[in-house]
Amino acid sequence: MRKVRVLLVDDHPVVRAGLRALLASHDGIEVLAEAASGEQAVALAADAKPDVVLMDLRLGAGIDGASATARITAAPEPPRVVVLTTYDTDADILRAVEAGASGYLLKDTAPDVLIDSVFAAARGETVLGPDVAQRLYRRMQQPRADLSAREVEVLALVAEGLSNRAIAKQLFVSEATVKSHLVHAFTKLEVDSRTAAVAAARERGLIA
Repeated sequence: MRKVRVLLVDDHPVVRAGLRALLASHDGIEVLAEAASGEQAVALAADAKPDVVLMDLRLGAGIDGASATARITAAPEPPRVVVLTTYDTDADILRAVEAGASGYLLKDTAPDVLIDSVFAAARGETVLGPDVAQRLYRRMQQPRADLSAREVEVLALVAEGLSNRAIAKQLFVSEATVKSHLVHAFTKLEVDSRTAAVAAARERGLIA
């Protein structure tokens, strides 16, 4: 049986070394390459042709894990991308899923579960950590307050104290677009201010 070929994507060398050692300990897995940035991940995914990409979300400078995932999964016959991160807010999960990720696991996942997940992803299955699955299910049960990934992202930046202008600059959109996202979020959350929107989003687990 052919080994499952894996590309590791994480900006921390120690994390990559640990993951490589863990995966290489299984005869059925081959770690093809490692990437420290989103741009490297996209290039290596195209060149090395892995079966599965283990993708961190926060990658320092350059494009983040969700953006890299979107570029990788947009290619012909793409690999399966499984997000492996410490971040578990709804905004992060939604962005990853909308980008085409086949799975979402947290870095405290047990080693045997991670290995099983790599094989499951290679078979075409969706792999979700239990906490992630619970969050997605809860959102499905509350469709009227189903904020888009971008609306949640904007609220997360509001929670950090950024102005509309600063948010627009960071997301490469216009201030009018930011205001539009906020208006839609206010309506869905049934609030009428930035402070109330942030509080409601936190209460629902949409942002940290």
